[in-house]
Amino acid sequence: MSRIVIVGNGPAAHRLVERLRAHNHTGPITVLGREEHPAYNRVLLGAVLDRTLTPSTVALPALDAEVRLRVTATGIDRARRVVRTDTGEDHPYDVLVLATGSRPRMPEIPGLSGDRLQPLRTLADCARIGSATGPVAVLGGGILGVEAARALLARGHDVTLVHPNPHLMHRQLDEPGGRLLAERLGKLGVDLHLGRRAMAYRRGRLILDSSDVVLASLVVACTGVTAETGLAVRAGLPVQGGIVVDDQLRTSDPRIHAIGDCAEHDGDTPGLISSAWEQADVLAVLLTGGDAGYRGTRSVTRLKARGIDLVSIGSVDCLKSADAEVVTLSDPARGRYAKLALRDERITGAVLFGFPEAIASVSQLHDRDLPVPSDRLALLLGTPAAVSSTPVELPDDAVICRCNNVTKRSLTAAWQGGARSVPELARTTRATTGCGGCVDDVGRICGALADRIEHQKEGAA
Repeated sequence: MSRIVIVGNGPAAHRLVERLRAHNHTGPITVLGREEHPAYNRVLLGAVLDRTLTPSTVALPALDAEVRLRVTATGIDRARRVVRTDTGEDHPYDVLVLATGSRPRMPEIPGLSGDRLQPLRTLADCARIGSATGPVAVLGGGILGVEAARALLARGHDVTLVHPNPHLMHRQLDEPGGRLLAERLGKLGVDLHLGRRAMAYRRGRLILDSSDVVLASLVVACTGVTAETGLAVRAGLPVQGGIVVDDQLRTSDPRIHAIGDCAEHDGDTPGLISSAWEQADVLAVLLTGGDAGYRGTRSVTRLKARGIDLVSIGSVDCLKSADAEVVTLSDPARGRYAKLALRDERITGAVLFGFPEAIASVSQLHDRDLPVPSDRLALLLGTPAAVSSTPVELPDDAVICRCNNVTKRSLTAAWQGGARSVPELARTTRATTGCGGCVDDVGRICGALADRIEHQKEGAA
């Protein structure tokens, strides 16, 4: 039986252990985690920060593995196949998986350091930010920055968001989508400074390059991440933007693999939890003797901010492509905006703002690479007839709850096991307990399964 050691205890590592056991790996698995907390769903930190969720509710289920907390891997002896740690213990392996994640990229601003500058990456970060009083400035208007600003506003802080790009979430949204998001945040009470940079900090005041002064007792840095590759570098493994892996998620050492935020595949380090989960699924198949390969992950990013329905699908560059059919629906009076980029009747990119009914249908069409209906408007408006497949007809591996990676198969199994309502399905599978955007989809699946049973009873009668 092969000994598997996993360095890192985040969602990627947790998913890998789960899938290894599902594929009947019976050998020992050791997980080395730097944090004091058991594995938890990092994408839900915004909901912990705004107190919608508690730290315990984002914890991931216990698994069949030896999990060592507060342990940092310090080196790899590839010749002896041993991982060295800061506790002095050595952990021998037959297969080593690096799931070391990424670390916050902290800005260098004169006068700003120590307890006045705080990243948002861990539960410990959430606790430190949650204890702050007074006005807060958030640096960075990407996904995490927007979620942090909304969460801090919900906690009662005066919040200023400073972003160097002219529009928010510029990696996921086109200019109209970013503008609409800024308008929504402004109406909620966030003070926005777009196209600006912080230059200095002096006694509770953040000085911008426009000479504007922002009051801030705390500055939260949401300014990007860097793949955690130090262990791989010290071991002599190839590293570029991340730890370089092939389609089998192998490094240059065939006994060492990398997945999640720390891994670079085909020149890309996506940094998305969906990529980490898919990589873990592929690697679990490979390590248990199956045939699989990782070819990249279709990108679907949902903003987890209270009261804002926003999804970005695929590449924002596709929305500007001259080769694509572009469908746009703009309803500024009601704060709604949708844009689809199509090629060969398939979705290559999309922005959906304020169209919650369309999000599930468009996401599934993109995930399954299916042609879109001829009535594009009906699709964007969420008209049921626009998509032929009802939720119950989706494939079993269709992901319904993206926050917790809950598939239709898991929901069906829970329903058949006695969870016959949305709250019961939530308790059993954790679906709907993240951003809440899948509540209607889970309800439709629940109703469709109940209808199927009724039809079967009528047929038997």
